[in-house]
Amino acid sequence: MKKFLILILICTFFVPIIPVQALASFNLDSSSAILIDNASGKVLYAKNENEKLPMASMTKIMSMLLIMEQIANGNIKYDTKVLISENASGMGGSQVFLQAGEVYKVEDLLKCIAVSSANDAVVAMAEKISGSEEAFVTEMNAKAKELGLKNTHFANPHGLDNENHYSTAQDMARIAQELLKYEDILRFTSIYEDYLTKPDGSQVWLVNTNRLVRFYDGVDGLKTGYTTDAGYCLTATAKKNNFRLISVVMKAPSADARSKDTATLLTYGFNSFKNNVIYSKNTPLGEINVENGKLSKVKVYLQEDATELLSITQKANNYSFNIKANKIVAPLKKNTQVGTAEIIDNESNIIKEIPLIIKEDLVKADFCDFLKRNFKNITAGI
Repeated sequence: MKKFLILILICTFFVPIIPVQALASFNLDSSSAILIDNASGKVLYAKNENEKLPMASMTKIMSMLLIMEQIANGNIKYDTKVLISENASGMGGSQVFLQAGEVYKVEDLLKCIAVSSANDAVVAMAEKISGSEEAFVTEMNAKAKELGLKNTHFANPHGLDNENHYSTAQDMARIAQELLKYEDILRFTSIYEDYLTKPDGSQVWLVNTNRLVRFYDGVDGLKTGYTTDAGYCLTATAKKNNFRLISVVMKAPSADARSKDTATLLTYGFNSFKNNVIYSKNTPLGEINVENGKLSKVKVYLQEDATELLSITQKANNYSFNIKANKIVAPLKKNTQVGTAEIIDNESNIIKEIPLIIKEDLVKADFCDFLKRNFKNITAGI
């Protein structure tokens, strides 16, 4: 693996000491809560964050994650048709009254899940993706294990109470962080009100139970929940000045209390911290040689922005990147990982590694390309 060192004297990339806000100053009504920085996952506030509790319809964050993965992988598309089964149409709780035999697009059902927390829509999608609701739940639990979640277990894709269906504020925040890698989900979770047009032309009014989408600047998701056992829950996310936070509150006594607690957490986060973009994923980090390609070199990019969480008063410092590149041989598809970039602080500590990708297809050189290249090399030496 080739190594390149790129020094960039712009701003800090070191781990700050992040204070955890004292509980007494918040007076949260929720039994459990957490606030994290989406980019780094650092915990900014926590209250009983590992307590296992029913999470009600916040369950659908995991369901939406599996749906978005299927879309990203090309297994389904937004305009893929979904046939509603008897099982899906018979779901209780929150629903949009889908009827067996009706057909909807994936995009319509995803909107119903994100906005109206539709149990019938999420079961229809589970059956479409996995063949059955039970098989989909197996995939949900497999994903939880993949994410390292030790205090979460799913019994269904919708969140109706079941003694084997539970999670924690910390685990829900981690699932939300993974879902937010698919930024297009915010196109749905940020909707406050919309309509579902049914096959007969009638419409169902969809209203987001996350009132903060309308009433708190920057909130664009993610999912509420309520059952008698779970109480009022909300996993929320908000973005201001390229700084995205994720908050989770569980077992609040009322809808007003969950909104108040969430607003308290988000306001604290935005007033106390900032997220510093030290290198953009849209700016090439360097060039790597290509073997057997029409191009002799290709630009490499960070897969994600290199960022650092700082306290609101913290100042910038120096950092560097150490590029560890694989041997690149054409052909190769764009967005393929071709190495990693180590981010190094001013004390030579490796803080984080970020995958390196290419943003263009690398086409294999043909015979004419080799002739041209050899001719150019020969004439350059004359």
